[in-house]
Amino acid sequence: MTDLLSPMLLPDSSWVRRSAHRLWLAAQGRRLLRFGAASRMTGGFGALGVDGTLPDGAEADGILTARMVHAFSMGALQGIPGCLPLVRHGVEALLGPLHDARHGGWFEVASAPENRKQAYLHAFVALAGSSATLLGVEGGKRLLDLATGVLENHYWSEDEGVMRESFARDWSDEENYRGANANMHSTEACLALADITTDGKWLDRAARIVHRFVHEIAGAHEHCMPEHFDRNWTLLRDYNRDKPTDPLRPYGMTPGHFSEWAHLTLKVEAALLRKTGTAPGWMLPDARALLASALRYGWAPDGKPGMVYTIDWDHKVHVPVRAHWVQAESVTAAVNLLKRTGSGEYEVWYRRIWDYIANTLIDYDQGSWRNEVDADGHLSGEVYADKADLYHAYQATVAPFLPLAPCLTLALRESDIV
Repeated sequence: MTDLLSPMLLPDSSWVRRSAHRLWLAAQGRRLLRFGAASRMTGGFGALGVDGTLPDGAEADGILTARMVHAFSMGALQGIPGCLPLVRHGVEALLGPLHDARHGGWFEVASAPENRKQAYLHAFVALAGSSATLLGVEGGKRLLDLATGVLENHYWSEDEGVMRESFARDWSDEENYRGANANMHSTEACLALADITTDGKWLDRAARIVHRFVHEIAGAHEHCMPEHFDRNWTLLRDYNRDKPTDPLRPYGMTPGHFSEWAHLTLKVEAALLRKTGTAPGWMLPDARALLASALRYGWAPDGKPGMVYTIDWDHKVHVPVRAHWVQAESVTAAVNLLKRTGSGEYEVWYRRIWDYIANTLIDYDQGSWRNEVDADGHLSGEVYADKADLYHAYQATVAPFLPLAPCLTLALRESDIV
């Protein structure tokens, strides 16, 4: 069973049914791809400056390179010229200078090989490998095999049903930490691996991660998502209190991640339905509750539009800047719940968030989206100083017209969207 019938639940007036809306999203997606192509550099892809050029001293970044492989794979699967060579470039980089030939795994930057190996990075490498393999790019299957081996041998904790967090370069010195962020992106990677490798264990793992974090942890916290734990699963309430703008592990809670977990939960549900015809009954209610909490505590809490970066344990704004990815994941959660339920409240939010993105984040002069703005919509750099990469924004332009399962790349290959 798939959710291919879910568009039948859409109201006749839904933007998703309108050809003008489809064409607008397609145009935005093409602009993102054109802008992102400039991030190609020797050894992979680097972070672009606000003007869309690589700054002096830019280095190829492992996370960005893996994300670019995935994003340009989606473009290539849609038949957009220019994307395939960029996928090949990224795969070569991930099999070359960004790969640790001595110990296995990947570097975030090749110039700092002694930095810790994070599950967050490796989840994106696995996603990139799955996308390149589906596209049939040379080296894609090798990248996929290497990445799945690393996840299997080092990160996956069978007893806990989650991914371990990080290690030293030689896989010693496991970090005393369990984090929601790396496991969230590992859920997406596991869903893609399940579809591309056809190995059902990856879907089982995605379901176990979601059960732990969404049903158990967020369910015990009013469907808000605490992110930081030690290896004994003690909640670290003061973690990074002195680093409130950390880009991966900020203090407090991140409403944008509530949204992201919401639509990932729907995708796990759809994948289970597609495979077995059944899924746990808590998945849809929990997904709805997660997005409700994100909007209740994160959207315009200071009276100004947009979803804030973080909130504290009293659900008050802690870091008020509006990051691009937070809005992208929230609009995706809204449309996926709209497709899943047909409820008009999600159409309202889908339109509201896109209006905010269109009027505040899209940079019509220099390209792409502004990575971060303040409450008044002015360019900010408290958390993210460079220009947004493709991953979150581009997926937001294609997800509205695709089913919840299979994974985005396979759905794109099987569909014909504008």
